Amino acid sequence: MDEHAWAGEIKRRAREAGFDLCGIAPAEPSAYRDYYRQWLDEGRNGSMRWLEGRFDERTDPGVYLPGAKSVICVAMNYHVPLEPLAAEEERHHGKVARYALGEDYHELMKQRLRDLADWIRQQRPEAQTRACVDTAPVMEKELAARAGIGWVGKNTLVIHPQRGSWMLLGEVITTLALPADEPAVDRCGTCRRCLEACPTGALDAPYQLDARKCISYLTIEQRQEIDPQLAPQVGEWLYGCDICQEVCPWNRKAPVADEPALKPRFPTGTLDLRQVLQWRPEQYQRTLKNSAMKRVKLPVLQRNAALVLDHRRRGTG
Repeated sequence: MDEHAWAGEIKRRAREAGFDLCGIAPAEPSAYRDYYRQWLDEGRNGSMRWLEGRFDERTDPGVYLPGAKSVICVAMNYHVPLEPLAAEEERHHGKVARYALGEDYHELMKQRLRDLADWIRQQRPEAQTRACVDTAPVMEKELAARAGIGWVGKNTLVIHPQRGSWMLLGEVITTLALPADEPAVDRCGTCRRCLEACPTGALDAPYQLDARKCISYLTIEQRQEIDPQLAPQVGEWLYGCDICQEVCPWNRKAPVADEPALKPRFPTGTLDLRQVLQWRPEQYQRTLKNSAMKRVKLPVLQRNAALVLDHRRRGTG
C-alpha cells in the first residue's frame, strides 16, 4: 500500500473513531514563530505563563517529536442546540461556553487520539507517534489550517466553510511521511462582525487577540479580581464566551453535534447564579464531575457568579 492509500486509511479510521474532519499537514516549523515571540514579549498571554515555556517544541513539531514528518489533524463538532430560558429566569442565570457543556473534551479526544496513534503503530511498526490536544505544546490552529480543516479566521478560531468554528481540535504527530492535504483558503473577506461584537476589544485587529481582555480569559484564567474597566463587559458570561462565534456568518448553518458525550448537562447552557453562590465544595464537585468547567475552582466561579448577578440586577448584563 502506498502512502496515499495509507493516508486514506488513517482518515477513514479517524472518522470511525468519531472525528468529523481529518486532514494531514507537513510537520514543518511554524510560519508565525516571530509573531508568537512578539505576542509573548508584549505580555498578551496575560497570566498564562505556560505559553512561554517549551517555545521551540511549540513552534516546531519536529522538536516535539524528533523525526516528525506529518501531523494528522482532526476536528470534532461541538455545536449543540440550547433550550430557551424563561424570561423570569434570565436575570438570575449566567451563560457557559458551549465547549464546556458536555463531558470534558480533553479526555474524550485524547483517548481517541491515542487509540488512533496505537492503530497506526500496529499497522506501521516503524512509525513513532505523539497524540495531542490543546494542553500539548503545539500550534494546533495553524496545523489545522495547513491540513485543510479550515482557515484561521479574524476571530483567531479555525473556520470550516460548512461546519463553521464550533470545532474541537486534536493531532497525531508522526514520523511517517504522508501526503499533505491542500491548506485551507481564508474566506473571511471584508467581514468584521467578530471584531465589532467583542465587548472588551480583545480582538484589537483582524487575526489578533489580546488574551488579557478576552472574556474567556477573564472568567477562566484570571485568578485575581477582574480589572474594573473590563468587569462590566463580562456581561452574562459565567464561564467562557462564545460571542465571536455567535455572530460569525459561517456558523449560521453549523450542523448539530452527534457525539453523545457532548450533550449539554445544562440544557439552557446556563446556571442559576444564586445556586452557584451557595455551592459547597461537594456540590461543585458533584455538579461539574467530568466537566471542563473544573478548570475554574469554586472561589473563582463564585467570583464570576457574583459579578454577573450584579450586572443582571443592574440591568447592565
